[in-house]
Amino acid sequence: MRLVLVPALCLFLTPAHANDGFGGIAATGLTFGQTEAVTMAEEELFISPDTIRVDYVFRNDSTQDVTGEVIFPMPPIPVEATAYSDWNLPEDRDAADLVDFRATVDGRDQPVTLDRIAVIEPSWDENAPLSRQYDTPGTDVTAELAALGLPLTVDHDKAAAALLALSPERRGQAVAAGLAEFYPAADGMPEQAVVLWSVLARYHWTQTFPAGQELRISHSYRNRPPGGIFVWSHPAPDYMQDVTARYCIDEGTSKAIAKRLANPQAGEEDAVGMAYYISYVLRTANSWAGPIGRFRLTLDKGAAENVISLCAEGVEKTGPTTFVVEKTDYSPERDLEILIVAPMATE
Repeated sequence: MRLVLVPALCLFLTPAHANDGFGGIAATGLTFGQTEAVTMAEEELFISPDTIRVDYVFRNDSTQDVTGEVIFPMPPIPVEATAYSDWNLPEDRDAADLVDFRATVDGRDQPVTLDRIAVIEPSWDENAPLSRQYDTPGTDVTAELAALGLPLTVDHDKAAAALLALSPERRGQAVAAGLAEFYPAADGMPEQAVVLWSVLARYHWTQTFPAGQELRISHSYRNRPPGGIFVWSHPAPDYMQDVTARYCIDEGTSKAIAKRLANPQAGEEDAVGMAYYISYVLRTANSWAGPIGRFRLTLDKGAAENVISLCAEGVEKTGPTTFVVEKTDYSPERDLEILIVAPMATE
């Protein structure tokens, strides 16, 4: 039996302006083309501001081996957006692997193929939830970039310079392919090229689940969530109600945020700190046979003085920075949206 394993995509959060926020990448989970053969017997998920780590136990309950391509795509990064906001990305933006992805199968390192793909994304819906799944990440335009000699990079300046260096004929081809828009010099501004493609990384390998046996698959990667300046007052004002609802900030948590971020010496009325917004797709687990037999989520908020909030039941504090949620026969009905708030660093 052969199936394709494809994790759902999380859309990145919209970056704020460069002086108060930075863009980042949402976190995705491993899933399977709908199967009644392979069960996710266990899932151990660890999330911190820096790391995502998942340990699975899969069990093939059928009498046939099941083979498929495990595919783990990261969400698209819009190249143009990196020009207007800082981004939580490595210094080398031409590196193919932006998140240092690693995988093991039954404890052995699993070689992973990495593809870098250029796409034209679907139109952004400002009313969509922060974690959103697409059937496809957009139109693949990798071949079109190659034909025009354009670089497959998330470095905006390199991409825009390459567009401006095109001949008039090739500029027309780029516009026709939906890759760019060009604006002539005017009002003291130089000629400009707008980069319309996004870049995603896709990790994959071929995997066989032996009939009647368990298989342990683990993967980890660098968490690069968006974030930025976070202003809070208690009780939360009306304009913060969306944030309050998205991260289930109750009265106790609201008070804790205001207390941790308070800086009376600065003479500010509102509490000001830094926030990280972590999204993780859980519902992809529902594509496996039946519920997750045993689910354990460990959250690490990074520092004892940080405050964490999310919509989840049964959260237990297990250490100065760690929290655990455990479930049995678990079928996730919503994805994780996690807020971590940190005080401003002092000199």
